[in-house]
Amino acid sequence: MAGRNLVPVFTAFGALEAESIRAFLESEGYQAVVSQESAGITYGLTVGPLGQAQVLVPADQAEQALETLKAMEQGLFELPDEPGEDSQDDGEEDKEDPDQKS
Repeated sequence: MAGRNLVPVFTAFGALEAESIRAFLESEGYQAVVSQESAGITYGLTVGPLGQAQVLVPADQAEQALETLKAMEQGLFELPDEPGEDSQDDGEEDKEDPDQKS
């Protein structure tokens, strides 16, 4: 991406979050890089200005990348639960108490 005009599309608090967003954007076909202040990287900061990391994309991809991130935040990329999995169910079916009469 040398020589391309890069613009920020996401500001993260720490490199881990920024790298996750970068990987997501790349999986969707965008070119993306992470930029963070070197002191923040050295000390592993995740708060304040030194902890912020920016995800940058080429200017000609910025608008579409922002739309993709918006869709991600709305949950449009979440995978459905596997059949038979219920995150709020412990696996036991609701059984009617035989002592209770309806």
